[in-house]
Amino acid sequence: MGEPQLEQEHHLLEELIEKTVAGCGYELGDIERAPGGILRVYIDCLPDQAGNGGGISLDDCETVSRQLSHVLMVEDADYERLEVSSPGLDRPLKKFQDFVRFTGAEAWVRLRRPVEGLNRKTFQGILLQPEGDEIGLEFDNPDGKTSSVLHFTIPDIDRAHLVPQVDFRSRKA
Repeated sequence: MGEPQLEQEHHLLEELIEKTVAGCGYELGDIERAPGGILRVYIDCLPDQAGNGGGISLDDCETVSRQLSHVLMVEDADYERLEVSSPGLDRPLKKFQDFVRFTGAEAWVRLRRPVEGLNRKTFQGILLQPEGDEIGLEFDNPDGKTSSVLHFTIPDIDRAHLVPQVDFRSRKA
C-alpha cells in the first residue's frame, strides 16, 4: 500500500471519527495511533456561547467509546484497542478553531522553523484573538520586562498545546 493511499485512509478514518463524536454531542480533540494497534480518541465538550467547554466524565467517554466501537466495526477500521478520553489540561491545539476558542489562555507553541532574528522555534505565552488566518502569541522577552507578539499560521506549527493552569491555593481547608 502506497503512502498516498495510507494518508487518504487516515484522513477518511479521521473524518468518520469526527462525525461520530459530533453526532454524540462532543467535539473531537485529537486522534492518536499508538504501538500495539491502540487508537486513542480525545473528546471535549462542545463550547458554550462564551466559548467555554465543560469537563469530560467517564460516562461521556463510555458513550463515545460504545458508539465509535460500533461504527469502526461496521467500517472495518484497522485497530486493536480503542481508548477514549479527555484531552487533559494540556490539550493539544491543532485546528484554527482551537486557537479562537482558547484566546486569552496560556499556550506553548513549537514552530516548524526558527523565527528569523530570534533564532528559536519554541514559545510560551498568551494567545491573542486571531486576525484573518494569522494567530498571535504574546510572549515575554528575555529581559523579563517587555513582551513581543509572535504571528504565525496553522501550517507554521509543529506542535502546540495549552499550558495547564492549576491553582492549589483555591481549595478550602
